[in-house]
Amino acid sequence: MADNRLLVLEEIKKYFPVRGGVLRRARAWVRAVDGVSLSIPAGKTYGLVGESGSGKTTLGRAAIMLDPPTAGKVFFDGRELTSAERETLRRIRVSMQMIFQDPFASLNPRMTVGGIVGEPLLIHGVASRVERARRVGELLSRVGLEPAHASRYPHEFSGGQRQRIGIARAISLNPKLIVCDEPVSALDVSIQAQIINLLEELQEDFGIAYLFIAHNLAVVRHISHTIGVMYLGRLVEEAPAAELFAAPLHPYTRSLLAAVPRVEPRAERGRKLLGGTVPSPLHPPSGCPFHPRCPEAEGRCAHEAPALEEISPGHRLACLCAKWVRDAS
Repeated sequence: MADNRLLVLEEIKKYFPVRGGVLRRARAWVRAVDGVSLSIPAGKTYGLVGESGSGKTTLGRAAIMLDPPTAGKVFFDGRELTSAERETLRRIRVSMQMIFQDPFASLNPRMTVGGIVGEPLLIHGVASRVERARRVGELLSRVGLEPAHASRYPHEFSGGQRQRIGIARAISLNPKLIVCDEPVSALDVSIQAQIINLLEELQEDFGIAYLFIAHNLAVVRHISHTIGVMYLGRLVEEAPAAELFAAPLHPYTRSLLAAVPRVEPRAERGRKLLGGTVPSPLHPPSGCPFHPRCPEAEGRCAHEAPALEEISPGHRLACLCAKWVRDAS
């Protein structure tokens, strides 16, 4: 394992069986994640973007062993998790947390806010009852809520406030890594900015690393140090955030950038948006998975699967037309 890499994923695959017949045997496999490798340094943010159905959330859950991968290896803080025993995983999970997409569904409506935020402390036996109450008050204050809110229930709060409660729960055990599964997609635009600013502040204060999952490149632009673009279970491009926005090379990345809303009317008129939909991971296309929708596809793209190769320091690309794309840029 390398130096400052906190999380390392090696050739992660996650397949789900499609069962049928009397014996409920697997007749086919949904390839939700199909061989993804990436790493996240301590204290940094890796933005993972792609359309719905690209496998982003499945990869995030596999990364913290919430839903163990079918194949591949997960390393966290130098330790391999895929072969770790249950008790070992339980101890390591103190340092790995998750913020969920839906702030309404991710909080137990029958528990008070104090019970929700303090539950991780109770489960892991971190603090006494009195210490837990004090810690919950501190956590609520840190995310912009009042300590008195601990006695209320989730339905008494707005969507943005509920997501702050979810964030307070996620940081309660001082984790090293948090998987943020589209944490702002269900919120109003003005609230989105507040939540992203809060996450940035927490990262600066506590040195937390984020795997930040989103379907909108504009959302991850300012919070991410590195951005990976995922399509049909595979990474198609990865680069430092500034470089990806300045010089995107993969046709799919350029299509996602074109879909970002613009303020200038002239820019809106000149955009070329991507057509079609993401193919089913149950029956993925042969060759390059993007070729049926790619405006620059060649004949060989239907038969040859491109490897994810480093074309410049920190910039990886999976495209058979990589040389053409590079020359054109």
